[in-house]
Amino acid sequence: MNKDDIINSQIEPLLDYFQKVIRLNNDEKQLVTELFKPRLYRKRQYVLQEGDICNQFNFIVRGCLRMYKVDDKGNTHILQFAAENWWLGNIGSFHERKPSELNIDAIEDTMVLQISHDNLTLLYTNAPKFDRIFRVLIENSFVSLQKRLLQNISSTAEERYHSFLDSYSHLSNRLPQTQIASFLGITPEFLSRLRNRQSKKS
Repeated sequence: MNKDDIINSQIEPLLDYFQKVIRLNNDEKQLVTELFKPRLYRKRQYVLQEGDICNQFNFIVRGCLRMYKVDDKGNTHILQFAAENWWLGNIGSFHERKPSELNIDAIEDTMVLQISHDNLTLLYTNAPKFDRIFRVLIENSFVSLQKRLLQNISSTAEERYHSFLDSYSHLSNRLPQTQIASFLGITPEFLSRLRNRQSKKS
């Protein structure tokens, strides 16, 4: 497989993703191929560290990332997991060019396609339909965030666990129990009791 074939195989999942939202012509596909850059992150490697400006928006080709905050007591609070065909970045830091209050790292060896802030602006200028695609993407992200926020203040831990299984069924066996517990805002021990209760019911 030559270099062009490798690049094309890496960019294909992203082109498929875009074409589910809106059809792309050959010039637009070429633009995506030129502006998105593949990068491999090894397990536990940082994609973004607190205090740095988020310069890249990431489309996950394979693997899994998490976005999280470490509080003053050293506790980790996971806001989001992102696996294949998902996007992840600190949107506030990326768009406002301000230091991030969040961290992003790789839970598994993870291949991403990244676009920089400048290249995203170039993409909007040269192919305006991407402005619409990313608006839909950001709106969906905002809706998901609102649902999660509402769930955190109105649902029991058991309800949040079932919602997690619905949303992340493909990830539940790939994630350590401690990370799932951190995402749900409960202790690993309580998560273990929830899982035992669940297995006895089924």
